[in-house]
Amino acid sequence: MRSWRTPRLPEPPGNLPPLRLFDSASGRLQECGTGRHASMYVCGITPYDATHLGHAATYVTFDLIHRYWLASGRIVDYVQNLTDIDDPLLERAFSSGEDWRELAERETELFRSDMQALRILPPRWYVGAVESIPAITATISQLEALGATYRVGQDIYYDTSCDPGFGQLNRLPASQMLVLDRERGGDPDRPGKRNALDPVLWRTGTDEPAWDSPLGPGRPGWHIECAAIATEFLGVPIDVQGGGGDLAFPHHEMSASLAKVSEAEQRFARCYVHVGMVGYQGAKMSKSLGNLVLVKDQVSAGVDPMAVRLALLGQQYRKTWEWSPRLLAQAQRRLTRWRQAFDADAAAPVSDVTSELLDALSTDLDTPAALAAVDRWVDASATGAAVPGAARRLADSVDLLLGVK
Repeated sequence: MRSWRTPRLPEPPGNLPPLRLFDSASGRLQECGTGRHASMYVCGITPYDATHLGHAATYVTFDLIHRYWLASGRIVDYVQNLTDIDDPLLERAFSSGEDWRELAERETELFRSDMQALRILPPRWYVGAVESIPAITATISQLEALGATYRVGQDIYYDTSCDPGFGQLNRLPASQMLVLDRERGGDPDRPGKRNALDPVLWRTGTDEPAWDSPLGPGRPGWHIECAAIATEFLGVPIDVQGGGGDLAFPHHEMSASLAKVSEAEQRFARCYVHVGMVGYQGAKMSKSLGNLVLVKDQVSAGVDPMAVRLALLGQQYRKTWEWSPRLLAQAQRRLTRWRQAFDADAAAPVSDVTSELLDALSTDLDTPAALAAVDRWVDASATGAAVPGAARRLADSVDLLLGVK
């Protein structure tokens, strides 16, 4: 699967402190990606509608991790998937009368252009579910050989009881897991299942797209897609498994369990990183509710994508927050002030602000503190002693680490 163009990156500012991130599984900060290679799997979109600011907030967050690791001199093995076959895509295509493949390709291309506008670095591997069907069916066959699957009719299900650690990632009561599974694509009430939470791995149906395989004709379930792609490209365990907070259960719980059992490993990821939800008009921004603020609409209206990125960076990534035009206006003013300061021939010394920037980002991506440090430097440049070339050096660090050009 083709991704998007990589922007030019400036040279790193020097030695960087280790990156510490909040791990959802343990509930504490821990160092992530300390080896020569740093690995990350981030769940991608289902391409049936345009990129909204909730998506953008998620991918900007993991872009910060990607950039920090690169600036630290690491080789970043980053995989992002694309769920280009799934129920929401088929339902949208049916309701609009469009071929599901054409819908997926159009929305994927729009996603690429949005990511490029926001200067989000592409993953090393951008992988679609359809192209991964051989890897997915091979993983299901592994699970079958281990006795971890069963059939309901012709559909193949995963037996979650085969994983003694199932549920430890989220530590939720069974009643809440059932509610979330029902809300987020599961079928806990289907008769014939061994356990209500068992996810479908391979589904059959004469009225749906299907692929021939050793399992019989069918298409993959959602959770097995990410487990198979992650293990094929990264192996297990990986450094970071990431996505929006609404993926923590059931998706990340399920995909981690599938990967662990199929690969006979104790854990899937060393660190689980989840991004808070973005609200608008009093509710979570979502396609189903229709309360969307789209990246493409902001750009079409003449908004500088760097202002959009700054507005997102102004929020603590783990918190739920509400989008408003006021936040965008503040970001536009900030961008104007920064560019004026960076365009100057001379500016305030940058060693302190660079240290503050690195300290903030290395401590769980504290972007509000990072932006505040640059703001203070801008103020100092307007009133204090000027150093030739300082502005250019800091502009490069802001570009490299924050992705703001």
